[in-house]
Amino acid sequence: MKFLFRTFFKTLRLVLGPVLLLKERLTAPQGLVRTPEAQQAVDRQCRDLALYQFRICPFCIKVRQEMRRLALDIELRDAQHDAVHREALLAGGGRAMVPCLQICDAQGNSRWLYESGDIVAYLRERFGS
Repeated sequence: MKFLFRTFFKTLRLVLGPVLLLKERLTAPQGLVRTPEAQQAVDRQCRDLALYQFRICPFCIKVRQEMRRLALDIELRDAQHDAVHREALLAGGGRAMVPCLQICDAQGNSRWLYESGDIVAYLRERFGS
């Protein structure tokens, strides 16, 4: 019975995954337009951020869409297929749950923000116009 459930959900992911990625590409929002100086300042701030994500996770897609809307160049780290990133997420954040935004400060301390809604709210507050 366990085998049937695993097979069903694996098949479902294989079928829906490409559909979700196509929808993400087709509905990609226009990026926020800033002056070149303002965009450079935002890009510098984004160097302290990293998004741990799965490629076909709908919640991760939601965060990536917001990143595009706000024109943010945040490093994406694949916690599904990259064991190093998955271990870093577990060690730093304590959970292998995605999406998770790692926020580093000037002293090198990291804050780990889970939940797509919380991440979107943080990004809008910090980088929104």
